Amino acid sequence: MTYDEGQEQWRVVDHQGVATVLADPATYSSDLTPIAPTQEDFETFRQGNFVGMDPPEHRKLRTLVSQAFTPRVVHGLEPRIEAVCAGLLDGVADRDRFDLVDTLAYPLPIIVIAELLGVPADDHRLFQEWASTLFGGDQLGDSLDMADLERALEAIAPTVREMNGYVLDHIRHRRAHPGDDLTSRLLSAEVDGTRLADEEIVGFVALLLVAGHITTTALLGSAVVTFDRHPGTLAALRDDPGRLPSAVEEVLRWLPPFPELGRRTTRPVVLGGHEIPADTLLMVHLGAANRDPSRFADPDVFDVARSPNPHLTFGHGIHFCFGAPLARLEARIALHMLMERFPTLAIPSYDDITYQNPAVIVGVRHLPIAVTRP
Repeated sequence: MTYDEGQEQWRVVDHQGVATVLADPATYSSDLTPIAPTQEDFETFRQGNFVGMDPPEHRKLRTLVSQAFTPRVVHGLEPRIEAVCAGLLDGVADRDRFDLVDTLAYPLPIIVIAELLGVPADDHRLFQEWASTLFGGDQLGDSLDMADLERALEAIAPTVREMNGYVLDHIRHRRAHPGDDLTSRLLSAEVDGTRLADEEIVGFVALLLVAGHITTTALLGSAVVTFDRHPGTLAALRDDPGRLPSAVEEVLRWLPPFPELGRRTTRPVVLGGHEIPADTLLMVHLGAANRDPSRFADPDVFDVARSPNPHLTFGHGIHFCFGAPLARLEARIALHMLMERFPTLAIPSYDDITYQNPAVIVGVRHLPIAVTRP
């Protein structure tokens, strides 16, 4: 537990402390609205954003979406993910250099989540633009404060308005022409005898559409950069592809896409020996927790065979990322196909990599790579 004087924020950095905070939503709320700036265009989005909800409201939406992301359902997507991967890589079949993000890391998860929602996958460039605006952090400094956040909300409000309008049109279309997609199921689903209002579904679908791909995009880019920075890693994984799942977990530990989460104290608490008042913003640092030497042997060593690997990248408790199985599957399939297709894969120049703003998300925006073919 540390106090950042510059940001005037408490930070929880140890593995046990982070897990404790995330496991207790009654004391450490995900609803930051009482202490955060607001913007009217975000209100519709917020109604369906269960990431920022506490029980009992959280349970209603989480129950609905978890039914669409069961291990059985996700496993059934494997052939489609493979086909999308193959099609995207076929698009650069005549090139020995291409941008991995533009070619694969962005479009793959967007296309998959769009198809799940029954949204036209042909619009994936539009969704990519939204995500770039929402997660680009161009209006922010290297660390968030409330003034930064207020400026950012105003700057991205037009994008949120456009996204809400698009999703509302999609919902109305699905009401008139229901299908077998997740949006249609949300429209007909009941929890405790009530159906979701359109406003709840708008925020819900928008959250899934944007947040449902950005983690995989970051994970794929970070994996290729990290493997390249640790010579011999790709060769070892080619020799033993069965190690790929543990390698993906180590990338998640090493570079969590969202290294910090905010929580609001609902009452005065004592944490790490410090007295914290009610309505205080706590930043729980997943990145630091993932390198806590009390939980990880040689935490600053990248080890693709690390086991156990109790990283907290996907969260902990009721807000554990429901999309984690899908992100893991997409990453494993994409990385395996890259290794299969290209006997060598390297980053010609680190100077050509463009990174995201780490205050928002850890990942790359552009990743030029050089490959050879059999």
